[in-house]
Amino acid sequence: MNAEIVAVGSELLLGQIDNTNATYLSKQLNQLGINVYHHTVVGDNMERLHDVLHTAINRSDLVITTGGLGPTKDDLTKETLSKLLDRRLIYDESTEQKITRYFQEREKEMTANNRKQALVIEGSTIIANNFGLACGMFLKHEGSAIIMLPGPPKELIPMFENECIPLINERFTKTEQIQSRILRFFDIGESKLVDILDNLIEKQENPTIAPLASDGEVTLRLTVKGSNEMNNKKMLDDLQKTIVRRVGQYFYGTGDGSLRESVIAELRKKNLTLSSAESLTGGLFAAEMTSVSGASECFVGGLVTYTNKLKQEQLSVSEELLNTHGAISHECAKEMADKARIKTGSDLAVSFTGVAGPKEAEKKSPGLVYIGLSSKDETTSFELHLAGHRSVIRERSVKYGLYNLLKWLRKDS
Repeated sequence: MNAEIVAVGSELLLGQIDNTNATYLSKQLNQLGINVYHHTVVGDNMERLHDVLHTAINRSDLVITTGGLGPTKDDLTKETLSKLLDRRLIYDESTEQKITRYFQEREKEMTANNRKQALVIEGSTIIANNFGLACGMFLKHEGSAIIMLPGPPKELIPMFENECIPLINERFTKTEQIQSRILRFFDIGESKLVDILDNLIEKQENPTIAPLASDGEVTLRLTVKGSNEMNNKKMLDDLQKTIVRRVGQYFYGTGDGSLRESVIAELRKKNLTLSSAESLTGGLFAAEMTSVSGASECFVGGLVTYTNKLKQEQLSVSEELLNTHGAISHECAKEMADKARIKTGSDLAVSFTGVAGPKEAEKKSPGLVYIGLSSKDETTSFELHLAGHRSVIRERSVKYGLYNLLKWLRKDS
């Protein structure tokens, strides 16, 4: 069964809002075993909307429209579809009563255009909207099925989950399920990862492999289609094992968990606390950690010691070390991490020092970064040579800090 999602609204084309509905619906439909082959966005124009809907209905088994069901003149979806299908618009009594009651209970005047939300296409099945006024509709036309949903996600999501999923399961017989798994990698580019896995990607049929680079990381989406959930899981497990055998040194997790979430999960698992000392990153690492809900269980806090003076005053980094090795050095990174751990009483600490640019510092080029890691048993440091603008170097430093910290936490597991 092939589906298509048609999002209606000029605000989407103008970039005023993101088309999050399409992303949500695609995920839901894939879980139901329904292929999504087309996404279309069209503005509030009846002629263009007519053409888009005509094409969608003729090429897809299931068409889901989002938006254009409201009370204003530019809400044109059901008017356009009724003309296309040559069906009348009629008032749904229960929806009309609900709209009237809504305004009465709030002691507000109900304007005439609000009654428009009770108009439905003749012969359609009403999809209840318990979080808004505009009802949805389900109807069949020749070989296609059409579901019409309002645009606001707070209305669309519960309508789809509570009303549409049971409706789809009831009306359509599906023999296959689609299951996906996300593998996450760091410190390897998309092109190198694809090159290493080239023969797997080249001959893929079922499961399939889809690489995606984003925000300094690479993910692989593995997707399998089959009638048996246990067999599907085994096929995904087998493919994951094959991939990890080749590129396991870059692999750090599955699913939606980011590097920071993986670090926090590992700290919780081992019942360890962490602190930080930051120079070039200026508190970015601490901000990254504290952006995760519940991080206070394992992240005790951080010190931003941007100048040598503060490195000495706040962290007790010795003046002799700074004069001998400089602030941008393995020695300073390790000393910062050690002193941060001791002063905060944490089990572990991470430090960042380096040159973010655009100018040199201590006769060292932008992009040279040292990351220190400290525990009561060991202190180590890593040297990075990063490229890019100042902000990119700082952000990448934090990601490498998280990645090296995660590997450090897992090395004895």
